[in-house]
Amino acid sequence: MTERKPPHKSWDSWIEELIQQAQAEGQFEHLEGAGKPIPGLDAPYDPLWWVKKLMEREKLSVLPEALAIRAKVQRELEAIRALSREDDVRARIVALNAEIRRANRATAEGPPTTLSPFDPDAVVEAWRRQRGES
Repeated sequence: MTERKPPHKSWDSWIEELIQQAQAEGQFEHLEGAGKPIPGLDAPYDPLWWVKKLMEREKLSVLPEALAIRAKVQRELEAIRALSREDDVRARIVALNAEIRRANRATAEGPPTTLSPFDPDAVVEAWRRQRGES
């Protein structure tokens, strides 16, 4: 829609004409989500819906740092159980320990961080036991 509205037409009639022209050209035939219900259409109105969608899409969190690092530790420990190589386990623990240290050093608001870095050897040993190795 790069053309300008003709001076002799109302906005309504001009927009309707553009829509009909696009329909005739088939521009509405292969739209994403065609024939599917609109997500959240039946949900009650939430004035902050766009903020929640943005946070979901961008994977943002509003948790205080101390709680966010605890949640991250839980997710990482679950993910480590599924790894197949010891080197990968050690690398993930080293990275997780760096994040724990950063959170312990930098968190100034919210509850205090009480997490200690993990002993990589102990985590690897638990990983081996979980896999049935010794």
